[in-house]
Amino acid sequence: CKILRCNSEYVAATLHLRGPDRGAAFCTALRSYSLCTRRTARTCRGDLAFHSAVHGIEDLMIQNNCSKEGPTAPPRPRPPAPDARGFESLDVCDYERSFLYKHGRPPSFQHCAAFGDPHIRTFHDDFHTCRVEGSWPLLDNDYLFVQATSSPVAKGSNATVTSKLTIIFKNMKECIDQKVYQAELDNVPAAFQDGSVNGGARPGGTSLAIRERSPGRHVEIRAGYIGTTIAVRQAGRQLSFSIRAAEEVAGAFTEEQDLQLCVGGCPRSQRMSRSPRGRGRVPAETAQALCREMLPVEDVYFQSCVFDVVTSGDANFTMAARGALEDARLFLPDAEKLHIFQ
Repeated sequence: CKILRCNSEYVAATLHLRGPDRGAAFCTALRSYSLCTRRTARTCRGDLAFHSAVHGIEDLMIQNNCSKEGPTAPPRPRPPAPDARGFESLDVCDYERSFLYKHGRPPSFQHCAAFGDPHIRTFHDDFHTCRVEGSWPLLDNDYLFVQATSSPVAKGSNATVTSKLTIIFKNMKECIDQKVYQAELDNVPAAFQDGSVNGGARPGGTSLAIRERSPGRHVEIRAGYIGTTIAVRQAGRQLSFSIRAAEEVAGAFTEEQDLQLCVGGCPRSQRMSRSPRGRGRVPAETAQALCREMLPVEDVYFQSCVFDVVTSGDANFTMAARGALEDARLFLPDAEKLHIFQ
């Protein structure tokens, strides 16, 4: 059954079509899609994806006032496979391309971040401020393990900051060897612990790579084989972590892997209010003025910034919140969810 090929050809034909003027080209793509499904009808008769595609085409043609008669696009010639294993073997270490081929649509993504005191933005857009002193897992799934180690932001304070990050990219078939990345305060390296900058000597080793954005302050790790990008930053005396992960990857864990701050947020017993009581190290008005320069929208990033500056007395925490917001702007699949108001 070649229905996946029909799906991917339709997606490729409509990917660039946008706006009110797409009508004729969209109808042409739908008729081509319909013709492709008819050609595979005999071998795909018992395939659920085939029947789903047929009904979907009928609905889309009605919604877009497309006539069943009319021009169709000629089928794109398929490049010869360099080996007998075919398309999927070539793209097993390119998650997004492989997903598009298998499902006929791009994958969905989720975003999580930990910065400042630390503040956690979960994959489900919940937002917590945590005290979590010691080591806590941000992620623990079939592909990734990420642990954040926190220590007090100041002597006598309940507030904590991330002082160490450990990221383990787990061994994956022909794509990568297991790789460990570790960052500590004043040591944000642009290499894995073994000194390498990619996934190793396997055929897909280049699908994992580190890029230095700002020397000693900001690195980006792209794991193309699992559709995931991670940013690690240092601002002031704290580290921050941001991730854009394919939904399928973020959800690949068992019940035993139930403690993940990126999935469930911090436990209730570890949550703090962002309205600190008692005397801070900086007046709230001063902190608000500093944060407003970096964060003009008074959302949770702004509230977190004010909390951190009041608690620590360190104006560099404005950069931590700003960096987290910049990562969210790049990593969030839905731009309308950028700002959270509580």
